Amino acid sequence: MTVIALDVGGTFIKGGVVAEDGTLSHTRRWCTRVDRGPDAVLETVLSCAAELAERCPAAEAAGVVVPGIVDEDDGVSVLAAELGWRDVPVLNWLAEHLGLPVACGHDVRAGGLAEARAGAGRGCADFLFVPVGTGIGAAAFTAGRARALTGRHGRAGELGHVVVRPGGERCRCGARGCLETVASASAVARRYARATRRHGVTARDVQRRAQAGDEVAASVWSEAMEALADALSTAITLYDPERVVIGGGLSLAGEACLAPLRAALAERLTFQAVPQVVEARLGDLAGCMGAAFLAQDLLVRPEAVAL
Repeated sequence: MTVIALDVGGTFIKGGVVAEDGTLSHTRRWCTRVDRGPDAVLETVLSCAAELAERCPAAEAAGVVVPGIVDEDDGVSVLAAELGWRDVPVLNWLAEHLGLPVACGHDVRAGGLAEARAGAGRGCADFLFVPVGTGIGAAAFTAGRARALTGRHGRAGELGHVVVRPGGERCRCGARGCLETVASASAVARRYARATRRHGVTARDVQRRAQAGDEVAASVWSEAMEALADALSTAITLYDPERVVIGGGLSLAGEACLAPLRAALAERLTFQAVPQVVEARLGDLAGCMGAAFLAQDLLVRPEAVAL
């Protein structure tokens, strides 16, 4: 079962072809260019999928994952603010364009599915996948379920919008003090730039400067880890996971992220079992691999078009 896989993000669209044995080939990245408008973004997604189909005419199905709120049953992007999409029937458009069966899912839950089957969550019945990048999400796998929890309205896992600093900075969702305003990669960079008036600095730069003795960077980084621990301690209390898998750009800091996070969680958790906190294994290809798994599942179970 060879399938086409696409992970649509606000900055890049990542794609590839995945064989039944999990081999990923024909990998490509295209700029999403959201500045051109939502219709142009959709046209780019269709063009990228067609390019991959042309490279691999043996493909039997396609999988596409998108951010935001996704109706996975109908394959509709209900709201993807970073793409400018609202009620976009991604599945139908892609299926018609390619002439193939298509599975559509949520990018974070699909990334968690990939980590569950081929990454750091493999062999673990209960775990949380938490990618920390421009935003922060979570995918909860419990009791050995083959799919992440979606919730009644498909909005489960919005960890980034758990309020950890009441009355704090205004979040893009409209609330104040959400986790994303403190601990996302963009927030770390923004808070450092605001404090130092040094712009063009990334979250990884802040982490490196913190290690090198920059007191402002150390403070910003520490605040991010503390806030992330606050939100995760709530999630751990609710879900009792065996393992927490940290992904996204911030996880590339390795132990500089994981070590303080483990220590902060140990301080906060009392009666709860302290889970393992590990780095994701699939990097930024997790969403793409998850899209491939969804497509392969579609061929095994044609009635299933989502997570």
